[in-house]
Amino acid sequence: MHKLTRQKRAQIIGMIVEGMSIRSITRLTGATKNTVAKLLVDTGDACLEYQRCTLRDLPCRRLQCDEIWSFVGAKDKNIPAERRGETGIGSVWTWTAIDADTKLVPCFHVGPRDAGAACDFIMDLAERLANRVQLTTDGHKAYLNAVDFAFGGQVDYAMLVKVYGAEPAEKARYSPPKCIGTRRESISDDPDPEHVATSYVERQNLSMRMGMRRFTRLTNAFSKKVENHAHALAIYFMHYNLVRIHQTLRCTPAMEAGVTDRLWSINDMAALVEAHEESASDITRKGWTKRRAAK
Repeated sequence: MHKLTRQKRAQIIGMIVEGMSIRSITRLTGATKNTVAKLLVDTGDACLEYQRCTLRDLPCRRLQCDEIWSFVGAKDKNIPAERRGETGIGSVWTWTAIDADTKLVPCFHVGPRDAGAACDFIMDLAERLANRVQLTTDGHKAYLNAVDFAFGGQVDYAMLVKVYGAEPAEKARYSPPKCIGTRRESISDDPDPEHVATSYVERQNLSMRMGMRRFTRLTNAFSKKVENHAHALAIYFMHYNLVRIHQTLRCTPAMEAGVTDRLWSINDMAALVEAHEESASDITRKGWTKRRAAK
């Protein structure tokens, strides 16, 4: 079976993180659509597993959380009647967190914008932290029970609630209502009012929308499978945390947070995929050996 070289994988992964579509990558590299799609899945799995294991005991002090909307397969109004209520089609939200000091994104979660997804996301975030933190979210009510359950009150938590004006006119229906002010609400313990903000995480969400075609509005570049959507996000955050030098920090967020002491490259991401494949192959071989021994 033909296998891509590490250099070819690195080339394709580099195109993925630059926001190119699968069809564009196939035209430029000569790889088949199935090959690129499989590499997307394999790389996403490897990046997700690596960050799940590595981004632990993080020294974060000030965290900001937010959600960003996209859709998979079709917008809610265009979902076929027989598929309404089906998981993995229609509106999907990406829950993100960012450390205001190191700009590290410790975790993300793909799912609906409901209490269950909020709980899963905040639980994952809380398990990665080494210290007590100050947490700021927007005014989404689902965060209240999720933060209380995950942190057990051991967090300085505040909400930044935005106040919006009237709905935009019909000719500007794709524009959100104008924000006419904000209100800071202290929810738990004693958050510092000067650091009650969501500006960093909102800017991160803007970078996601600009950098990934799957998030671009008013195009046909949306994800067709929610699994591929999550894999693309895992690759994006792996590149953001470990490979891309932050313009303000002059190093990567992972280096600033002490997660790694070196600058990663796209080739390192390709090598990570190879190591992940070898590990999966070893597990498969051991499983077959045990079955044969049992017979």
